[in-house]
Amino acid sequence: MRKSYRIKKEAEFQDVFDHGQSVANRNFVIYALPRDQKHFRVGISVGKKVGHTAVLRNQIKRYVRQSLLELKPQIDPQMDFLVIARKPAAKLNMAETKKNLIHALNLANVLKSDVDVI
Repeated sequence: MRKSYRIKKEAEFQDVFDHGQSVANRNFVIYALPRDQKHFRVGISVGKKVGHTAVLRNQIKRYVRQSLLELKPQIDPQMDFLVIARKPAAKLNMAETKKNLIHALNLANVLKSDVDVI
């Protein structure tokens, strides 16, 4: 995913965190904030409590990024959102990560239409 699709600055993270609507499932918390822009932007956060090693935290982030890349056509372009991993996300493989992420994004109304979990 290109860097233009990412929220990197602390102020932008905080804006979505403070003003966005939040939803959660067992593995992810999603904060979503509508914006007027060309394409969606996403911030991904995986804390040290989730994965005790950087290797595990980076693996979770790669799984989330790849899932979002595959879902890119279905994601509402007028949206900034944060994906925050919870502790159980450390035990998920790629397919389970995508399934749980689709569920959380559907709850947050980030996807244009309900995407079936494959």
